[in-house]
This record gives sequence, C-alpha cells and structure tokens, in this order.
Amino acid sequence: MTSAETKPLTKNIDPARGPLDLKGYEAAGGYAAVRKSIKQLTPAGVATAVKDANLRGRGGAGFPTGVKWSLVPMGADAPKQKYLVCNADEMEPGTFKDRLLMEQDPHQLIEAMIVAGFAIQASAGYIFLRGEYVVAAERLNAAVAQARAAGYLGRDILGSGWDYDVYVHTGAGRYICGEETALINSLEGRRANPRAKPPFPQISGAWGKPTVVNNVETLCNVPHIVNFGAEWFKGLSQGKSKDGGTKLYGVSGRAKRPGLWELPIGTSAREILEVHAGGMQDGLKLKAWLPGGASTDFLIEEHLDLAMDYDTIGRAGSRMGTGLLTVVDDRQSMVSVVRNLEEFFARESCGWCTPCRDGLPWSVKILRSLERGEGRSEDIEQLQRLTRQLGPGKAFCAHAPGAMEPLQSALKFFRSEFEAGLAKPPAAAQQAAA
Repeated sequence: MTSAETKPLTKNIDPARGPLDLKGYEAAGGYAAVRKSIKQLTPAGVATAVKDANLRGRGGAGFPTGVKWSLVPMGADAPKQKYLVCNADEMEPGTFKDRLLMEQDPHQLIEAMIVAGFAIQASAGYIFLRGEYVVAAERLNAAVAQARAAGYLGRDILGSGWDYDVYVHTGAGRYICGEETALINSLEGRRANPRAKPPFPQISGAWGKPTVVNNVETLCNVPHIVNFGAEWFKGLSQGKSKDGGTKLYGVSGRAKRPGLWELPIGTSAREILEVHAGGMQDGLKLKAWLPGGASTDFLIEEHLDLAMDYDTIGRAGSRMGTGLLTVVDDRQSMVSVVRNLEEFFARESCGWCTPCRDGLPWSVKILRSLERGEGRSEDIEQLQRLTRQLGPGKAFCAHAPGAMEPLQSALKFFRSEFEAGLAKPPAAAQQAAA
C-alpha cells in the first residue's frame, strides 16, 4: 500500500519543502473527494460512509462523527442556513497536532471542510482558529483563496447548484473555546461561555441555525474515507483497535525525540514513547504520563502497554483525549506539576459558575502551600473534596471536571509527595534541624 493509503493525514507533509499549493495538491490527488462527493455521491452517501468508517472525533471526546452529523435536520423542510465549524482552537496543553496539519497541508483541511459541508448541506463553513497560530492563518487563507478561484468554493460549486464558502476566523485564544457551544458564542461575537444543552448545536447552534462542530484532525480524515471507503479506513488500525483509522500521536516532555507520528489507532503508549520518541532522556526515568492533554488523568509506567484508543484508556481510569502524551520524569515534583496545571485551568475559567470560578483558585492556593512545605493537616483531604465538588455534574460545563482529572489521579498515585508538603510540628522541625 502507498503512503496515501497507510498515512493519509501526513502523506503530503514535508517541512523542508513546505505546504503544497493548489496545483501540487491536486497532482497528489487533492480535491478528488470533492469531485466524487458532488458528482457521484449524495449528501446522505457521504454521511453514511463516514458513519460506517467508525470515525470518532479526534478533539478529545471521541464521539462518533457520523452519528453527530445524523442529528442535523435534512430534506426540504430543513433550515436553508446550516453551518459547519472547524474547532482549530487547540488550547489543550501538550497538544500541537492540528497545528501541523494546518501549517503543512492547509488544502487538506479546506477539502475536508467542503466534503463535510456537502454532507450536511451547510451554507457556510468557519475555521475557528487559535489567534496565536499566525502561520496557520496565513496558509489557510491562501488555500481558501486558491480553492475559491478554482471553483471549489462559492456559488454553484462544480455545477451542483450548491452554494458554500469557507471563512477563517481567528479567536482571542481561550481554553474554554474548546467546548463547542463556547466556541459558537465566541464566533458570534459574544463572551465565550458555554451554553445549556439541549438544544444541541446540530439543532440550534450558530445564530440559531443547525451547526456541526468538528476538530481539525477529525475533518481531515473525511476526504480519505470518501476516496478509499469505510472498510479501508477501518483496516488502518491493523487490528490494534475496534476504532477506525490512523491517529496523530505525540510526545512532549523530557523524551529523547519529542514529536508527532501518524500511527494506527490503538498503538500502545509504550511504542509511542520508547520506539518513536526514543524513550526518556538519559539519566531520567518515567514517573507518570498524561495520555492526551492536561485535562486527562495521570497514568503510570504499568499502563504503558495499553492500546491508545478511547475505550482502553477509559477503562484504565483516564481518557485518551488528544492522544499526545505528556511525560513526567522522576526528578519532577508531582505537586509542582499539578500546581502548574491547576494554575492554567484557574486562569482559563470563564467564571460563569461558582465551583469553577472559586474552586480552581482554591486548589492552586493549597498546592502552593504544599510546595512550600507549609501545608496544613487537612489540606490533602480538602483537595480530595474539591475533586468531588468540582467533578462531573457539579459545574456548568466540563472545564472544572477536566481540571480535576490530573489532580485526583496524582493524589491516587503519589499521595506521599503531597504529604511531604505538610508543615512539620515545631518539635519535629527542631529535631530534623538538629
């Protein structure tokens, strides 16, 4: 099989050369999925292929993409205005996979936006891009202009009677925009607070119209499913997982070769870290690792042989999230690592609900006192209570529960490090000094 058939997401990527222009992308098979979808298939046919392929969302939740699309009203009675929104905010710490796809192969995402837009009969598509991704914005806008000039965007695309265009929207850069309804609010020019659901965005999303929000990596799989078929896509996992396709896995932290690799979904964490990333740096040992961003539970060395897919990592007590491992070495304090994460989450809270707005800074205050060795005897139990009080169902959205995942798992695996931060009684302190 060719690289196009085994590593579809990265087959065009050559950082030394830079991204392909329109002609180069077309020569590599680009926009064939657009032509096939519009000329040979129906919107329902494209949606069915994606559903049959068992493509699960690559943004973190792993929700089946075809099922999400199936909730959009279709047919003569459906609203004429519908929107496809690409979540390209990528604010999850330790995650940088979407940046690679947008900077190095922007036409792939534009083609994906067209094919997915056709499947739900969207009237417009928006790429909601993290504001700091300046290079990605420049390259995506150039690709949109080229696609529009070639007739792939605009009015009556390829003589189909379907009008559709894509716009790049740079956001202010807030973590909460990773939540689809907060992203929609921001896109509309509102404060990026999550919305109550129902109604779900597929029924009432951007400007009150049916809206689908998908992640960059998720969408980039769609043209390849159309070109090669659902069975081909499911076979890409090579039997490592019941999920379909490849996955962009990565490693950050003190590994020898941090980076990104497109591998069959279900590849083990050990292979990702030890084979592709070269293992830990010399003189360091692995203490813990996050499977896919800051809002996932820590796992330890005994979990390395697990398949990196949604269900397997879920059964281990964490979430695969974005699939980019963050490794912690044996010289790092878990209290300091967690404090750093909780500071980020506290800063990024939208402030909409009390548990998140007040509870996250409280956790930071306690962790700082433990770092200084000034913790009180009740502090660890208070942290444990916060993991419950800020857990699922206790806050308005998933921000606070996500922030509690690294804290609760660090307390489970490394409680002694937190206990070491408790202030010693005066007599014990004098005895230790002597």
